[in-house]
Amino acid sequence: MSENANGSSPEVAGIVRGDRRRFLTGAALAAGAALAGSGRVRRARAADRAEITFASARFFGKSAVADLIEAYNSSQGKVHVTYVELPPPSQSTEVHQALVQQLARRSGTPDVFTQDVIWIAEFAGAGWALPLDSHIDAKAQAQYFPGVIKACTWQGKLTALPWFIDSGMLYYRTDLLEKAGAKVPETWDELVATAQKLQGSGDAKYGYLWQGKQAEVLVCDLVEMIGSNGGSILGPDGKQVMIADDKAVEAVQFMHDTIDKLKISPADVLSWDEEPSRRPFTGGEAAFLRNWSYVWAVAQDQGQSSVVGKVGVAPLPHFAGGSSAACLGGYQLGVNAATKNRDAAVDFAAWMSSPSTQLTIAKEQGLAPTRPDLMDDQELAKSQPLMHALKPVFMGATPRPVTPRYAQVTLALQSAVSKALAGGKVKEELEQARTTIAAIVNK
Repeated sequence: MSENANGSSPEVAGIVRGDRRRFLTGAALAAGAALAGSGRVRRARAADRAEITFASARFFGKSAVADLIEAYNSSQGKVHVTYVELPPPSQSTEVHQALVQQLARRSGTPDVFTQDVIWIAEFAGAGWALPLDSHIDAKAQAQYFPGVIKACTWQGKLTALPWFIDSGMLYYRTDLLEKAGAKVPETWDELVATAQKLQGSGDAKYGYLWQGKQAEVLVCDLVEMIGSNGGSILGPDGKQVMIADDKAVEAVQFMHDTIDKLKISPADVLSWDEEPSRRPFTGGEAAFLRNWSYVWAVAQDQGQSSVVGKVGVAPLPHFAGGSSAACLGGYQLGVNAATKNRDAAVDFAAWMSSPSTQLTIAKEQGLAPTRPDLMDDQELAKSQPLMHALKPVFMGATPRPVTPRYAQVTLALQSAVSKALAGGKVKEELEQARTTIAAIVNK
């Protein structure tokens, strides 16, 4: 890989621009060799380097985040990154609290951080995240999944850089669909018809499993249902509340009907989150399941699954006239607005989001890249077979409501939708939710 006129690699320069002094001369080239385990650039003395800190949740895989940072530090002599390890994403409350405490001090530490996609608007709204539009051009932004860029944008400004992605998806039993002569459902009506057929023949105890517990995952399922009907929870401005509009009401009514009317989902889903809904599916009792990408590996594990080799993945269905919607998850990169080493911080974030780094993370840790083109990488297809299948799923990735008051909005949604699903008064509960949420977002 050759360097361009700025003295930076084309890969990083395509993301970071401007006439400021470059920090990472040839970073991507050297980092690629370091990440592959061959060759290291001799370290410069610490006094000659810009010192920045990187705070991230702890992700597991063949290589840890610390190893990635070590590779970066060894790849160039301009910047040294100190890694601050936070709890794993499963302890999201603790991760969020730690970041809020640090960022609110406006001390400039950490310089770069990872954040759950639902915190982006909160951090940007508080003025803690550096707007990146002057560093990340439109051509570079177009290289990411559109839904991720949308989630990383607050009030028209890009305030986070995509890192890795997850989303909801449809798991189905390939053997049962073949036996029934049915195709993979593209609409909810098709899913209902196939699920009922398989239940009626005794081939499946449950037609469709999902997550209705009064928790964050219920909001994820809600975003997908409403989005697949062409509706939304909030308008683009984050102020207009659309949860009681006709398309949203129809979607939530369908969620209720899967249990009480259509009988394709058990009432137990109202108390289930991810794992309780996953177990019957990998236990061979269900035809369809909505869940996250982690289920794939479990489904192929003979120690945990009785349906090894009998599971497929597809985009979630949609209503007539709508399109598939998949609730966006994952962690993205932020740059502290108070950083004292802005150029170094932005360049490091760009390196972390670059194609070569994302590809390494995908191969080593199984975290899906936010760049669609990487899904077609042949080596990735060999090490992570599911990745290529997820490309069409991620094209429909849809953010949860983008608002700095998301923490309050999600609690209001969870309460209202849980009551609607349990009691059946869908329109009434959603109208009440509209009033409650309007008061929250318009403070």
